[in-house]
This record gives sequence, structure tokens and C-alpha cells, in this order.
Amino acid sequence: MENIERVVVVGGGLAAANAVQTLREEGFTGSLTVVGKEPHLPYERPPLSKSYLVGKKSAGDLPPLDQAWYDDHDVTLLTGTEATAVDTGARTVTLSTGATLEYDALLLVTGAEPRVPDLPGADAAAYLRTVEDSDRLKEAFSAGGRAVLVGGGWIGLELAAAARQAGIEVTVLEMAPMPLGNVLGEEVARYLVDLHTRNGVDVRTGVTVEGIETADGRATGVRTADGVLPADLVVVAVGAAPATALAEAAGLEIAPREKGGGIAVDNHLRTSDPHVYAAGDVANAVHTRLGPLRVEHWDNAIQQGKAVARSMLGQEVSYDWEPYFYTDQFDFGMEYVGRGSPGDDVEIRGSLESGEFVVYWLDGDTVTAGMNVNIWDVNDKLRELVGTQVNRAELTDLG
Repeated sequence: MENIERVVVVGGGLAAANAVQTLREEGFTGSLTVVGKEPHLPYERPPLSKSYLVGKKSAGDLPPLDQAWYDDHDVTLLTGTEATAVDTGARTVTLSTGATLEYDALLLVTGAEPRVPDLPGADAAAYLRTVEDSDRLKEAFSAGGRAVLVGGGWIGLELAAAARQAGIEVTVLEMAPMPLGNVLGEEVARYLVDLHTRNGVDVRTGVTVEGIETADGRATGVRTADGVLPADLVVVAVGAAPATALAEAAGLEIAPREKGGGIAVDNHLRTSDPHVYAAGDVANAVHTRLGPLRVEHWDNAIQQGKAVARSMLGQEVSYDWEPYFYTDQFDFGMEYVGRGSPGDDVEIRGSLESGEFVVYWLDGDTVTAGMNVNIWDVNDKLRELVGTQVNRAELTDLG
């Protein structure tokens, strides 16, 4: 690409913040504008279901960069503003204000949106994506009563833990035989279910949800094949869909849903248009080891935000780091690195009973992923093992 003078970033999350910071650190002195539809500085979302939700962090702790940084680095922030159209021929972005921005390079970091299931009453349930969503959940938790959560994935279980810690009754409904069974394997998934059960969460598996009961537009329960569970709060957490509408309307290539969906980008995070890039939750990028991959996690937003900035500046970058995520639920803290598959073998080192152990996922003798549970400062060692062949007998808890 020729030299760029004008960069527009559409999206207000962690990938946006890391991209603009890296652009300035790498010496880009041109026009730099961030367009975010939320009325906040770009912020990180993991605390919304963890530390922010339980009151350990404030709203001011969420943005990685404060307003002074944007002012000092001549970055224009257009918060509370939505990008409504992209014209790749004219290289312009039209805004909800009616204004038009010209760009030499455009970065789409539009993130993902909670999936709303095709069920009666689903629009009346609560979902989690924004600070305001987390605030509403926090308020509902403080009111007491009973919460029913539809979905037993990472977000659903984190919300269940936060709700129980707030002192309310919690039921989790999961369609699969075991929450996260395909991700963790049966033994580790059972450990997580037992953790929640010990802490008073009613985890129900193999449940078919038929609809959300409502009264006066408010969710009052969940209708299942076995009857209705009344609730003061109904939260649906059944995954997220990449926010690709803007990119689709602009004619950019979109990855098929069975491949993870999202905006298709190469290993340099370039879209099908050479002047448009994508990163973070919305990007389906070509990983050097794993192939096309879309990852909805905190670390990936940081890493891709930095990498895409360098790519826009003409530097050679590759999407070659291992996916990473973490969770905190009750006294269960873990870090996971790599990309396991449902058919992988699972090897556990350490003690499930003590709550301190390391899990390895293997395809043959190749480590595909690793997870450290309540054993800290070992994730870098796990990262080094991912993708390598090992002697299973020599695997340890890394202590």
C-alpha cells in the first residue's frame, strides 16, 4: 500500500485502543479518527462478567487509555456515533451524524453481538455486551430473587458465579449433556459443574428451552419441555455473532458461518479490499498454524490490534500467536492457551481434589492446548508446548 495519511477506525473496544496506540508508537503522524457507537472511551469487556459485575472494578478502570492520552496523541474520538456505510470506491465512511470521513486505510473492529435465539419472548431477556448491560445485571442481582440463565458457556457460568456471589438463587439451563463438554472434555467439564453445584447453582443439562415467559414486556420465566421455571431475571448467553453488517453492505468478503463467520482477512489482517483491515472479535483471520480462525477473547483483541496497526504501516506481520483466554468463577481461576478439539485426548496433572492442576489436550503426541487451574506463572511454559510433540509420561503440573 502507498503511504497513508488518514486512518479511520470503526469500533470502540480493546482492539481499537491497541491499534491507535500502536500506530502512534510506530511513528504514524497522520489523521487518526475512532468512531464508536457507545458513549464511552474504547474499553475492555471481560470485566463486565467478572470484576466489574461484582464491584471489584469501576467504570473508570475499563478503558486502557484515558481521554488525556487521546488528546495528547491527536486522536479524534467520535463516541456515541455510528458508522452507517462504507464506500470502498470513494474510500469514505458515512456517519449517523450525516458527516463523511475520508480514509486511506480503514480498520473495522466492530466486535460481536449477543446471539438472540429464535424463541418466543427472547427479546425480553437480558443479554451482556456493554457496560450498560452489566450495570442492569448488577442492579437486578442487588434486588435478589431468582435468576435463570439460558446457556452454560463461559459467559453463562461467569454470570452464574457472579449472581450467586450476590446472594440470589441461580439456575443454569444447558442444552448439551455437559456445559463446555466439547471444549474441556467430560472430566474437566464435570469438575466445573461440581464447582457450581457446591456453590449453590442449580445446573440442568440436556434442557430444551421452548420460550421466554413474559408479562408486560418483562421476562418472568423460562418455558422448557419439562415446564416453566419462574424467574425474577432471565439472562440468555448462547454465544455471540460477529457484527459484520457494515462490512457486508460494503461488499467485503465474509467467512461462512460454519467456519466461524466474521470478516475474512488474511494473515496480515487485510480484507478483500486492500485499503480495509479488520481485527478482534469480528475478524476471521488466517492463522499460520491453525488456518482461518475467529477468536472472541481479550488477548486476541490486544494482539490483533497491535498487529493490524503495523500491517497498515507496511510492516511484515503474521497471525502466529496461540489463542489465549482466562476465567474466574468462585475459587476457580484458570488460563487456557492453544486450540483443542472435541476429539483430543485429555491429560490431567495435579489434583482435581485440591483445585490446583494443569490440563493438556493432545492430538496423538502433539499438544493442541493447555490450561493451568489455580497454578500461576506457568502459562508461558504451556504456550511453548502447544504445537510440539511430547512424551505424555513426562507431562507434569509444571510446579
